[in-house]
Amino acid sequence: MEYNSTVCAVSTPAGTGGIAMIRVSGENAFNICDRIFIAVNGTKITDFKPNTVHFGKIVTSEINENDFKLIDEVLVSVFRAPHSFTGEDTVEISCHGSIFIQQKILQTLIAQGARLARPGEFTQRAFMNGKMDLSQAEAVADLIASTSAAAHLMALNQMRGGFSGELSELRRQLLDFVSLIELELDFSEEDVEFADRKKLKDLSKHIETKISQLADSFQTGNALKNGIPVALVGETNVGKSTLLNLLLNEEKAIVSDIHGTTRDVIEDCVNIQGITFRFIDTAGIRKTSDTVENLGIERTFQQIEKASIVLWIVDGVNVSERIEWLSEKIFKCAKDRKMILIFNKIDKLSDGELKILEQLFLPFKCEKIKISAKYRLNTEMLQEALLKLSGIKQISENDIVVTNIRHYEALKNAETAISRVIAGLSGNLSGDLLAQDVRECMHYLGEITGEISTDEILGNIFKKFCIGK
Repeated sequence: MEYNSTVCAVSTPAGTGGIAMIRVSGENAFNICDRIFIAVNGTKITDFKPNTVHFGKIVTSEINENDFKLIDEVLVSVFRAPHSFTGEDTVEISCHGSIFIQQKILQTLIAQGARLARPGEFTQRAFMNGKMDLSQAEAVADLIASTSAAAHLMALNQMRGGFSGELSELRRQLLDFVSLIELELDFSEEDVEFADRKKLKDLSKHIETKISQLADSFQTGNALKNGIPVALVGETNVGKSTLLNLLLNEEKAIVSDIHGTTRDVIEDCVNIQGITFRFIDTAGIRKTSDTVENLGIERTFQQIEKASIVLWIVDGVNVSERIEWLSEKIFKCAKDRKMILIFNKIDKLSDGELKILEQLFLPFKCEKIKISAKYRLNTEMLQEALLKLSGIKQISENDIVVTNIRHYEALKNAETAISRVIAGLSGNLSGDLLAQDVRECMHYLGEITGEISTDEILGNIFKKFCIGK
């Protein structure tokens, strides 16, 4: 990637709005923008004080050098290196949100020597210029994509360097460790021992515990970031689609008395007290000769296996004769999944009928809730049960939670390496082999923050960004 070039892109969301912002970054950002911007007081951008905003006109010289054509009246913000997001000279042009205006300004900037920024290039330049490490750069994308309070807090904490600080401390401890070991190697002929093996083992166990805690937090972080998958399953016409619409507070799924209406997977997310749940409505389970419906039922079982929580919905009025067959199918797929058995349509049942229903399902060892999806009865109890089964505690500002699969894999590799160090210390392994395992652990921790990186890793990370970010 050419980091000596000047790049530009629209940094606000695509489409028409009241205001759009175009960012220009690079060593020639001021000179290029000076050619198309006329300030009301006639001052050049190169003479503006840093961190200031100026009103003026964006123009183009399509006719000739002395006959400019007005594109838009704008506000220009000026940031001088290294005190900008990218660490470079940066100009941010706030124009009216017309798509035509946005594209016209970009075309004019490109004509004057800038080029269109690649996806994530502004953030990548910030990383390359030392404004943030790699985990902080990834947190920028997570912050933009956050859809819940928990996801926002995790991304914000990571972007501020909470995760990086923890990793840097672990790498510092490992560096002290390996330095002592390698110092011994320099004096191997004198049989001198600089490193107390007991202290090194205690330190290694401490580091292993910290790495393990970070890796274990990924399950929570991934659920908070992407939503906890909840599968709604049961026979046809038990009220799965009605319950989905109720939970989402919109008519997402078709509700009908006709059996087999839902033949494919329907899903959407809803936020409950800061935690995102991804509800998945599935095809009703029954014996049928319909080929398409059977395909939908196969997908139902696939979704049960993928879900973290399964909501098994039963028609409380018309309990199926195939309940044993159905329970065997569901529990076989659900295995160790958390499950809630929901008795629906209780508005049509007497107290006596409810007791009979409870007795019938007594053998099933899972939480049971009685609701009426149609009349919104006891739906608060269902939400409370979902929050409880999620097992996710409230995230605080100081909590370090891993949300990125790349970070998780690197941590597991680091954990494997440090466990070899502990085993080596117990087995009196030679210092050179211990040092190799310690450096491998440091390598994997360094991959997370970008202290050790390759073009392939950087390419995979930043290609997921949008242009302008």
